This record gives sequence, structure tokens and C-alpha cells, in this order.
Amino acid sequence: MWHNMGLHSEQKAFLVLENGKFFEGRSFGGQEPCLGEVCFNTSMCGYQEILTDPSYRRQIVCLTYPMIGNYGTCAPDNESSRIQVSGLIVKEYNEIPSAYHSEASLAEFLRAEGIPGIEGLDTRMLVRIIRTEGAMRGGIFVAEDYKESMLHAVRAIPVMTGLDVASEVSTTDFYQYGDPAARELHVAVLDFGVKNNILRLLDQAGFGVHVFPAKSSLAQIESRAPHPSGFDAFFLSNGPGDPEPLDYAIRTIQSMMETGRPVFGICLGHQLIGLASQHKSYKLKFGHRGGNQPVMNRSSGRVEITAQNHGFAIEPDSVQSNIQVTHHNLNDDTVEGFSNQQNMISVQYHPEAAPGPNDSAHLFQQFFEMARQGALDRK
Repeated sequence: MWHNMGLHSEQKAFLVLENGKFFEGRSFGGQEPCLGEVCFNTSMCGYQEILTDPSYRRQIVCLTYPMIGNYGTCAPDNESSRIQVSGLIVKEYNEIPSAYHSEASLAEFLRAEGIPGIEGLDTRMLVRIIRTEGAMRGGIFVAEDYKESMLHAVRAIPVMTGLDVASEVSTTDFYQYGDPAARELHVAVLDFGVKNNILRLLDQAGFGVHVFPAKSSLAQIESRAPHPSGFDAFFLSNGPGDPEPLDYAIRTIQSMMETGRPVFGICLGHQLIGLASQHKSYKLKFGHRGGNQPVMNRSSGRVEITAQNHGFAIEPDSVQSNIQVTHHNLNDDTVEGFSNQQNMISVQYHPEAAPGPNDSAHLFQQFFEMARQGALDRK
């Protein structure tokens, strides 16, 4: 195997965990220290999509695939307007990308936004620590020697439980995606950290797509509806952090569900639908992050391999009698989807993938058909 020997940085860096363990490696990317929750992702590719996914806000991501950076980076692969992770951990960074579409190396991509990366440490050991002890706070520090002050800085940041992080990544202004004027049906997207590919697939399904800040009320949303009867459907996006502090979103979602019009939630949006339906949420030990999670569709009996990125879930014992659990995770039996069998679809995983398999992309068309039938019924 060819190795780009001699091209790696010799500048030392340290990954420090709140349990007192630390790893020495080499720096690539930005030089400023970073702090956040350390988690891992098992995807074999798609590092740029992972880096720019708003659901990773305030997190330091360890990629378990051993060589990262081999195809560089390019603007079309961004899932948002900026890098969202706090830092990146890899086993081996490939300095020289080999891909026709590459516009910059991974290190250049990170440096442009001051995001630090660390390579050359034992990522297998790190993942075993996280799986055994759970996701924990950590930091990446570019320095010649380890210092106790690094550990103090790590332990001083808040834990993820109880944090409203979605408001940090939501759009601050209303905007439209694609060409809504040319569409008959229109969806209002409540943005908790929406990925570009979600908007793309809603547009491809046939919707006019209208995106609203996370703290929008139903009245504010409906005031921008393109026709007097209001929006044909509501979509609740993915996003970072704990769903429980988002009381403003829970109230809006309850109002949306009372309209009787279709509602579709993904990831954080799924958890918020659960809380709006009087379910309870909890923090997973180390979360689900990667493109290889098997999910059983209880209605069809089909198993879909799904992309996931979340650290919280809905307690199965809290699901109300009027709600049917439609999907569950075959690895740990967590709730992966539920429905009221009328006007609501809700899934914990990412049917839009990016990166990941496309087994579940059909849900966007299912949502569109639900909205179309609802529009016909209201006429």
C-alpha cells in the first residue's frame, strides 16, 4: 500500500477526555483548541458531509474508518454552509487527495474555518472507551506537551443533556428552496439544523419548500403560506442536542398536529414529535452514528440499512396507545419510527442519507402522496 510518508505534520496534538485519559497524535487542520462531546461515526466515506452536518454541532467526531482524506473536498458535498463539528479525529490522514472533483485537501478545508484535526492515535481504543463508558466531553489541543489545564478546560464545559443546541444552527431568516412558485403543494420546514439533502429530496418529491427558523410559531409560519388554506404539510428537521429543552418547538408542533395536515419528522424532529405527543426522551450511552444501522419496518417486514446520527431517543414504554411504533433498531431495539396512522410520519434515522444508503428515501415520496391526498380531501 502506498503511504504519503514525510508529508504528515510533525506538530503534536493531544486529545483529552473528561475521564482523565489522553491520546497523543499529530495536528492537521486548525491550530486553536476545541472542546465538545466526543463521539464516533462508523461510515466508510462521506467525511465532508459528516463535518458539515448541523446535527454534529458542539461535537468532536472520531471516524472509525482508518484512512481519511483520500478524495479531498468539494463544495457540492457540503450539507450546510459551514463546518459544524468542533474537531475531527482520524487514525491516518491522507495528505494528497486523488479525485477529479477535489477542490481542496481535508486539512485545507479544516484550516479555512479553524477546525482542528488530530491523527495518528489509536481510534480503536478510543471507540472502546466511548462504548464502555459512554460519550463524554473532550478537547483537542495543539501543544508540545500535555498539561493538566487541558483536562480542567474539558471538565468546565456543559454536558449535552439539557442543552438547546438547535437554536445555534437554525436559520435566522425565512427562505425558500428551489422554485416553489412552480409547485402545487407546499411544505413548511421547521429548521433545527436541516441538511441540504433533505431540502433537495423534498423538492424532488414535488413540494414547494419553505424554510422557517426553529422558534417560529404556527401563526408566523401560516402567514407566509402561498394559499389561504395554509401549508399542505409540515416537516421537522434533524438537529443537534437534547430535544427536551426545546419547549418552543414542542408547542408549535402540537399546534401543527392539531391542524390535521401531514407532519413528517426526522431525527431531532422525530424526538420532538414524541415529546409533543407526551412521550419521554432519554440519552443513549454512545448514540447511533454511521451508515450501517439495520431497521425493521414492522408493517412490511422489510429491513432497511439506514444512516443515523443521534445521541437521544424516545423511551419505548412511554409511547401512547394512539401511536403505533412502526420501526425498531435490530441492534438494540430502540424506537426508530412511529405513526398515528393518519397524518404523521416520524423516523429516528436519516432517509436522506448523505452519506449512507438510500434504502429509506421512499419516505419523501410517501410524505408527498400523503400531502396530495390531504389536499384533495380538503377541497
